[in-house]
Formats: sequence, structure tokens, C-alpha cells
Amino acid sequence: MFEIVFLGTSASAPSIHRGLAAQAILAGEYRFLIDCGEGTQRQILRSGIGFKRLNRILLTHGHLDHLLGLGGLVSTFANWEQMEEIEIWGGKATLDRVSKLLYGVVLDFERLPFKISLYDLQKASTFFEHKDFSVTAFPVTHRGSGNFGYMFQQKTHRPFLVEKAEALGVPAGPERGRLVKGESLTLADGRLITPEMVLGEAVRGVKLVHIGDIGRLDNIREYVQDADALVIEATFLKENTEEARAFGHITSHEAATLAKEANVSTLLLTHVSRRYRERDIVQEARAVFPNTFVVRDLDHYVLKRGEPVEKKLASADEDEE
Repeated sequence: MFEIVFLGTSASAPSIHRGLAAQAILAGEYRFLIDCGEGTQRQILRSGIGFKRLNRILLTHGHLDHLLGLGGLVSTFANWEQMEEIEIWGGKATLDRVSKLLYGVVLDFERLPFKISLYDLQKASTFFEHKDFSVTAFPVTHRGSGNFGYMFQQKTHRPFLVEKAEALGVPAGPERGRLVKGESLTLADGRLITPEMVLGEAVRGVKLVHIGDIGRLDNIREYVQDADALVIEATFLKENTEEARAFGHITSHEAATLAKEANVSTLLLTHVSRRYRERDIVQEARAVFPNTFVVRDLDHYVLKRGEPVEKKLASADEDEE
């Protein structure tokens, strides 16, 4: 299961209702912060998720509206949180800016009680592997170099069929655990029990794809294909396609078309410009892909295996005019 909490959903500059780009991904005991725009600390507090274990930071690119909040966040970690290490992933150009921010400003005033590790993403790669899920970075096209999207993929699961195990006389305990791991075992009466005898059909794990700013879609389809949820920008409407392209962005119409063609289940649009009304973005996207939502700050979505994407909590802000 994955959860995504939208901490900031505005494009370039904050608005009355929207803060700058930041999202938290919750995956069991693990937490990942994707981008950290100015004001992210307060949004973390408002969301109720707190700072604990939020020490893995994934940056989509090096523009300041996506990373300027890092200085304050690291300072808060230094003074209020207990952790051994902060891990930050991003492209080289992005990490160069992070280094200047943290080592040129924050560390002039703070003595950090933890280690900061910067990981340079140079190509598509799975950089985090857990028994239940993996996280893969893939390059995207935006202004400048070293821009990345992130794919969270839950592992395929074969459910343990308790009734079959009981019928076969498999005792509860470590024996069943061995079968779940794919090991065969011999019962006290000499019968051989194989995993195939007690495991159900494979169930694909949920897939969450997060893309920040992007100006080209044809080279990322393999990562988006069959996603349960796609988070992507909606900075411009179709009527401003030329301007979108000039600034390395896409339109909400293009995002919806990608979702439709890639068999995405739910489209979550973010990075919303103050120039548009939310309802106009929704209308343009849903005309192409009906299961589209324009997210708001503090919206909270849950992705569970075999279930539709669920909106757990929602912002109370009124629709923006």
C-alpha cells in the first residue's frame, strides 16, 4: 500500500490556497519527501504526518520552487528531530544547488548531528529496494539537465490460502512462513507440501508514478504504463500549448491523453498555475480522461492492491475562481 499526501500544489509561486511543490509518499514504515518548496515545513505540520522518518528526499529537478524549503527543513531536523542520516536523491545540477544551499548557508549556522548523503542520479535505475516495494528513478525532459520522475512499485504477491493449508494439515507457524517464502516442506507423516499447493494466483502490486515538471511525454511511457495513479503537472491549458512548450511544460490535455493511452487508472494533476481556474483544468482533462482529479494542498490519497485509488482526506479550501 502507498499513500500520497500533497503538501504543496502550486506552480512557480504560492497562491492563497496552494503552497509550493512538495509531496510525501508513505510506504509502510518508510517515508519519502518528493521536492521541498518553500513553506513545506508548515505543510508537514498541517498535514499531521509529522517529521519522523521523513529523511529520504527525492528531488525532481533543481528549480527553486521545488527545493528552496530544504534549508529550513534540515535546520528543523537538526534542532528537533533525532536521526542518523538524511538521504537526498537528484540529478547532478540539482544536487549542486542543494550543496550550495545546505553547505553555503545552513551549515554556517548549524552543527548537524547527522550525516547528509547526496546521491547523483545519472540514468534510469532502481535505487531503493525493499522486500515489499521498489523505487525507480527515470529521466524526464524539462529545462536544464538532470530532471527525474519516480516510480513506486509494490511487489507481486501470491496470497496464502489458509483453508487449503489447513485441509492439507500444515500447522500454523514457521512451516507456513517457509511456504510463503517459496520453500517446500515435508510434514511429519512424510507428505511433501509445495508452495503451489497453498498459494493463490499472483496479484500485481500497486504502481504509483510521480513526475514533476516535464515538457516531453513520448520518452516516459514505459514507466507510466498501467500505473494505478499518475501524479503529473498541469501548469498550462491547451490554449497555451506554445507557451507551455517554451517553458518546458505540458498542458492538462496532454497529461490526460498520456493517462488514457498508457492505461492509467487515476490521474492526479498538480503544479497548478494561478492564471487558471481549477474547474477549467478539470474540465479540459476529464474531456479526455474522466478519472482525473486536480489535487489541492493536504489532499491525501491511498493506493491499495486490487482496489481503486481512495481519497482519504481532502483540503477544506473552496474551489478557486
